[in-house]
Amino acid sequence: MTLIFRIVAFLEGISYLLLLGVGMPLKYLYENDSWVKGLGMPHGLLFVGYLILAFLIKDSQRWNTKDFIIVCLASVIPFGTFWVEKKYIN
Repeated sequence: MTLIFRIVAFLEGISYLLLLGVGMPLKYLYENDSWVKGLGMPHGLLFVGYLILAFLIKDSQRWNTKDFIIVCLASVIPFGTFWVEKKYIN
């Protein structure tokens, strides 16, 4: 289960960076929202999957409530999921 979490955390982080770094500039600078539409749904699914998997592995990783909240909040910060993977996953 931890390996799956690592993969989802990586993909969620990449999709978030693409959404913020490519999709949003194209939407607002060139009025082209096709990238936001194309990246939004996969990112949303990965985001929900990340949170569900974090909940499922919190006991096996021995996260206390504070650690679990940090892991969850990291998903809304650019590069946060990459940091979580290095710091919190054993």
